[in-house]
Amino acid sequence: MLRKITAFLISKIRGKGDYSLEESISDYHLWIYVKLRLLQVLRGLFFAGIRKRKLLFRGSGTKIVGFRNLQLGKSVILEDRVSINCICKKGIAIGNGVTIAQGSVLTALGVIARMGEGIAIGDNCSVGAYSFIAGQGGITIGNNVIMGPQVKIFSENHNYDVGSILIKDQGETRSAVVIKDNCWIGANVTILAGVTIPSGTVVAAGSVVTKSVLVENMIIGGIPAKQIKTRLKPQE
Repeated sequence: MLRKITAFLISKIRGKGDYSLEESISDYHLWIYVKLRLLQVLRGLFFAGIRKRKLLFRGSGTKIVGFRNLQLGKSVILEDRVSINCICKKGIAIGNGVTIAQGSVLTALGVIARMGEGIAIGDNCSVGAYSFIAGQGGITIGNNVIMGPQVKIFSENHNYDVGSILIKDQGETRSAVVIKDNCWIGANVTILAGVTIPSGTVVAAGSVVTKSVLVENMIIGGIPAKQIKTRLKPQE
């Protein structure tokens, strides 16, 4: 009975139709999972956004600064110790069915004298554990984008060209990052300011992406990342 009820609720919350659970999952492990999600829902009830009747799963130790600048979609999961700082020009927008895994940081604050732009994450995305997304120059992530753990995305660089001035006093250059729909960003990937990643791209684990990718549906990797091959099989 617990299995059927859990599968039914997940299908309704996630909008995935006929959702099923593997038979190998024991009732004991299933009950632990259900208790975890129930606790997260209870924490979410204390968040102001819940007044709009949007189900929020909020983990232990999760912190949100400037919540009035946070737009939440339906059925968002913020796992344990997620940190979100929404003090920026455009705020932070998180779409429907998004999961932000434990220990991740989303911020666009920069320095208070020069506020950052913001972060927008589309529907059905997942951000891996201990990732760092810095939207000072603006970051836009499309729909159905999945990320492994410890992904870092930067939209700002320090200036350093003048040798007679301290680097910290030379200011910053900001440039937006765009990750389009249906991308897979592997574990420990770093994406630097000004990069656009087109739809269907797979970025190999450990890569450093310094330049925009020009062709959709490519596998890229390396330091710096380069195109390796298309991920699509030729039509037979």
